[in-house]
Amino acid sequence: MMVPEDLLYTESHEWVRVADGIATVGITDFAQHELGEIVFLELPEAGAAVAASEPCGTIEAVKSAEDLISPVSGKVEEKNTEAEEAPELINKSPYEEGWLYRVHLSTPDELENLLTPQEYAKLIEV
Repeated sequence: MMVPEDLLYTESHEWVRVADGIATVGITDFAQHELGEIVFLELPEAGAAVAASEPCGTIEAVKSAEDLISPVSGKVEEKNTEAEEAPELINKSPYEEGWLYRVHLSTPDELENLLTPQEYAKLIEV
C-alpha cells in the first residue's frame, strides 16, 4: 500500500494535501482497496460548509456504502465532478485523479489533529 509522504491522514482513511490555505481531500489507497470497486460517489457541493469529523458525502462500492468524513472544516471550493461521473478513478488513482473535493480551510489548526504519513502507515501496518 502506498502512503505518500506529502499528505496528512485521518483514522477513517481520508487524506489531505494543503496548499495556500486550500485542502484537497481524498480517500487513501488502503481505503479504496478495502472498499473494492467503487460504483457511486456523492460529494459536497461547491459553497457547502463542511466540518471536521462530520459526514459530508457518500462513497459506495459493490460491497458496501460508507460516509465520507471531512478531515477539515471550511467551505467547499470545488468538487471532482470527473470522479463523481466515473467513480472508478478513485480505484485507479486515489492520490491524483481520484481526489474528491477542495476546501478553503476555516480552522487551519485542525491539521494538527491529523496523522503524519508515519502514523498512518503504522495504523494500517504497511
